[in-house]
Amino acid sequence: MRLIWAVLILLLPSFALSSPIRIKDLVEFDGVRGNDLLGYGLVVGLNGTGDGLRNAPFTEEIMTNILERLGVNVTGENFQPKNVAAVIVTSTLPPFARAGSTIDVSVSAIGDASSLLGGTLIMTPLKAADGEIYAVSQGMIIAGGAVAEGAAATVTQGVPTSGSIPNGARIEREIDFSFNSLNQVRLALRSPDFTTASRIENVINTAFGSRIALMEDSGTVTVNAQSAGQRSTAHLMSRLENLEVEPEQRARVVVDQRSGTIVMGENVRISRVAISQGNLTLRVQEAPIVVQPNPFSEGETVVVPRSAAEITEEPGIQMAEVPSGNSLSEVVAGLNALGVSPRDMIDILKSINTAGALHAEFVVN
Repeated sequence: MRLIWAVLILLLPSFALSSPIRIKDLVEFDGVRGNDLLGYGLVVGLNGTGDGLRNAPFTEEIMTNILERLGVNVTGENFQPKNVAAVIVTSTLPPFARAGSTIDVSVSAIGDASSLLGGTLIMTPLKAADGEIYAVSQGMIIAGGAVAEGAAATVTQGVPTSGSIPNGARIEREIDFSFNSLNQVRLALRSPDFTTASRIENVINTAFGSRIALMEDSGTVTVNAQSAGQRSTAHLMSRLENLEVEPEQRARVVVDQRSGTIVMGENVRISRVAISQGNLTLRVQEAPIVVQPNPFSEGETVVVPRSAAEITEEPGIQMAEVPSGNSLSEVVAGLNALGVSPRDMIDILKSINTAGALHAEFVVN
């Protein structure tokens, strides 16, 4: 009996199914989302790296407004400090955020400031798309780079004109949204696929013992919260999001021409095909000659062009056969047998795709 089982195991396909993934890692839940916040503020305390007020008059305007709110009258005064900079402050209000909690913010210069290193962001209100203020930001900036300059040279590392403030904004207003009042919750797949959506529907219905989930399309599964038999919609989500599903992905080949990176999905297949590839190099060299007249003679100096052109054809690879692959390992082994560089491999994959032998979506970045 053990011998029979051993033979059956050897006859199984060499590839395995995808690993189960939690539903929370595959979908976005309806109503559980963040909201973008935006503000315009002023950074002070810079070491001479702030905005030039002639080139950034809006910096002087906001600085004047802040000082006047503090009781300092600067009307008609001519001051040009170099330690202030106008900035845009951005952040994201997380779902179910409560008043009094803190969030991280990002700060970016919008004037001609050369660095925000060592600066302090002055109290800046952050607004959402509805125009209401939901948070207020203030604090020391952690800049993303540094600048060192001298009389004849300047060295810049990273991006010193942007930075962040961890826990730099305090939430002042909550979003009016009652999650438990939802009668049904929609699950939006991050990578829409009919097979994955159907598996999510089956896993949920099996776990709850009733048909509370319904696949609407390749990217949406609706769950009936009232028929789930849970104390609240939040209790339903805590149980639902940890259910595991084996996702199905489309066969895809992604290439980056700038870096020569090639990424293949598990389901990529190539039909049997023959390939021949060669390299053609064209080299042109310019070596102009300066011709001058003899001393004390009439004439002028002229430049005579001199060019040398050369075309070199490298051997490349002869006609080679790439066998069809039933698994990703076989496909990779067949392509590696060609012995070409990654950038040449990109051109070969393009040609295989054009010939109709690449059975996958071909994406070029």
